[in-house]
Amino acid sequence: MVEHDPGRAAVPAGKGPGTGARNGGDLVVETLEALGAKTVFGIPGQHALGLFDAMGRGNLQFVSSRVENNSAFAADGYSRATGEVGVLFLSTGPGALTSLAGLQEAYATGVPMVVVASQIPLEGLGARRKGMLHQLDDQKASAANVTKSQRLIQHASGIPSAIQDAWTEAISSPQGPVWLEVPQNVLLDPIMVPPVEDALAEAADNPPRVELVREAVKWLQAAERPAIIAGGGTRRGRAEKSLLSIAEKLRAPVICTPGGNGAFPWNHELSLQSWIEDRYMTDVLEDADVLVVIGSSLGEVTSNYFTFEPRGRIIQIDAEPRVLESNRPGLGIRADAGQALAALDEALEVEPAHTRPNWHGTSPEDLVQESLVKVRARLESQDLAKELKFMADIREAVPADMQTFWDMTIAAYWGWSCWDAREGQFHSAQGAGGLGYGFPAAIGAAVGLETVGKPGRVLAVSGDGSSMYSISELATAKQHNVPVTWLIVDDGGYGILREYMVGAFGKATATELARPDFVKLAEAFGVPATKVAPEDVGEALKAGFAGDGPNVVVVETLLKMFAPTHLPA
Repeated sequence: MVEHDPGRAAVPAGKGPGTGARNGGDLVVETLEALGAKTVFGIPGQHALGLFDAMGRGNLQFVSSRVENNSAFAADGYSRATGEVGVLFLSTGPGALTSLAGLQEAYATGVPMVVVASQIPLEGLGARRKGMLHQLDDQKASAANVTKSQRLIQHASGIPSAIQDAWTEAISSPQGPVWLEVPQNVLLDPIMVPPVEDALAEAADNPPRVELVREAVKWLQAAERPAIIAGGGTRRGRAEKSLLSIAEKLRAPVICTPGGNGAFPWNHELSLQSWIEDRYMTDVLEDADVLVVIGSSLGEVTSNYFTFEPRGRIIQIDAEPRVLESNRPGLGIRADAGQALAALDEALEVEPAHTRPNWHGTSPEDLVQESLVKVRARLESQDLAKELKFMADIREAVPADMQTFWDMTIAAYWGWSCWDAREGQFHSAQGAGGLGYGFPAAIGAAVGLETVGKPGRVLAVSGDGSSMYSISELATAKQHNVPVTWLIVDDGGYGILREYMVGAFGKATATELARPDFVKLAEAFGVPATKVAPEDVGEALKAGFAGDGPNVVVVETLLKMFAPTHLPA
C-alpha cells in the first residue's frame, strides 16, 4: 500500500534515484521489456520504489489502479483482450495480499500473468519478527492458492533468469499467473550485472499422447450420437478452427460453457449455443453415446449443478491433469486443447453421411433446432419479456467486434447463456466468481488493445453491488482517458443473492444496499454519465460508444433470472 510518508526511511542513502547506478529494479524492467512486455499495472509502495524508479528509465507504460485487487483484474483483462502476458507490480504485505482475489480469477480461468511483488529487506526474511513494516511470515505462501508457482529472488544476478522462467511458465498450458518477489534491498542495491539485451520464453509443448488420440478416434468413428462441450480451454488453446472441423466431420452438436462462449459459431446448424444450464440441453448431452469435453471440468455450471448423468462414454481433454476425471470417469487426455484437437482433426476420417449420426431417427441438425426451440419456449412461458428484450437491446447496440467484460451480476448470468459474442470476445468472472471484475478488467483490455495497435472501445457490465468494488477505478479510467463504457444495472442490492434467498427461505436478509447516485459520482470524477429506463439502454449505449474516453450508463431496474431447471418444479 502507498504510505502517508513514502519517502521517510524508504530508500537507503546512496542507493536510490539520482545516484546514476543501475540496480535490481533495472534488471526487472529490462528483462520484462526484452520478453515483450509493454504495459504494467499496479500501485507504488515503499518496498517497491526501486521497481517504479527503474520504470522511469525504461519504456514500460504504467497504469496505476486505485486498489491492488483491481490492478490484478486489469492485468487479467489486458491479457484476455490481447493474448499477451499481463504484468502486475505489487508492494509488500497489504498491497500483495489485496491482489489475491483478483489473482484467483486469473488462476481459475487460466490467464497468463507475471506478478512481481516487493519484499521486506533480506535480513527480515525467514519469519523473524523484526517489526518491519508490511512484514509477513511467508508472503509467497499467501499466493500459493492463486498462482501456478512462487519464487523468491534473493540476489540481483538471479532476476533475469527468474523472470524469464516465470514468463515461460505463465504461457505454458495450463496457462496462469506466476508469482515472483524481490526484497527491497535487492531492488535498490547497485549491481554489476550488465543490461539485459535479450530474453527468450517459449511455451512448453503439451501435445496429446499418441495412443490416447488413437483410442479417442476409435470411439468417435464408431459413435452414433457424438456431442461436444467446448469449455474455456478451447479458447485459451486457440482451438476454434479444429473444433469447427471436428464438429462438421462428426456432425456433432456443440454447446459452449460460459468460459467457452465464442469458441463455436453461435448460429451454426450444429450449435446448441450456451444454454448449458437448461435441462433440455442436459438431456441432449446425457443421450450422447460419446461426449467430447474440451477445457472443462464438468463442474457446477457445466453439469447443470451436478444433475448431469451421462449414459455414454466421455473423452475429456484438458491441459491441467487435476481436471481430468475430477467429476466423471472418462478417457482423459492431458494436453493443450489446440494441440489435442488438431491431432484429433487430422486423424478423423469423414464417414459417409448416411451411416451416422442418428439421434433416434432425428438428424443432429434437426435435434439442435428442436432443442433451441424448446429452450426459447420455456423462457417465453415465464414472465421474462423485460429481461429478454433488455439483453437483446444490449446485443443489438454492441458492435459485432467489441469485447465485453461482465461482472458477477444477473445480466452476466443471462449473458453466460444468451450472449452471441460474434466477432468480439465475451469475458466474465465465472472462473472464481468474485465481485468487481468487469470494470477494471475492461480498463486493462482497452489499454491493451491500444498498446498492440488495435484500439477500440470496450464494454463493462456490473450491478450496483459489484460496481462498488471497483468504483474507484473511475479515477484510473479518467486519468488515462480509457475508452470504456460502463453499464451499471442498479437494482438496489445483491440481486442474485436476493433471488436465491427468497427462493430458498421465503425472504432475503442482508441483500439490500444503500448506494450513491452513480451519475453524480461518475461526474465527480469527470466521467460523463447518464441514467436511462431499461427500454432505452440500447440507444444510451450507442451514444456512449460514440464518446471519447470513459463514460457510464446507469439503468435502474430489477432483472430476474430464468427458472432453474436443476431443481424440482
